[in-house]
Amino acid sequence: MKDYKDDYNEDARLTILIELAEENSRTLNETALRRALKVFGFRRDRNWVREQLKVMEDLGAITITRAGTVFIAVLTRAGRDHVEQDVVIEGITVPSEE
Repeated sequence: MKDYKDDYNEDARLTILIELAEENSRTLNETALRRALKVFGFRRDRNWVREQLKVMEDLGAITITRAGTVFIAVLTRAGRDHVEQDVVIEGITVPSEE
């Protein structure tokens, strides 16, 4: 049974996907994503953001590359399809209709 923490994390993951989808390069680093998450009320530390990115990579929604010590998230086709409501990735909130 899902609890508040699960919903919170899944909502944050959707926010990350949407932010990546809005970028021309479909790429953002963890610092930019952390700032974007704050705008939507997700005030968490760097380790938490990294944890969410790792989960999303395991789900196939993003890939992670590293530049030194910084994580860089890249949207995959599956991640974009989730944002566009063409597929559903379990573990990430389904986007609402606009």
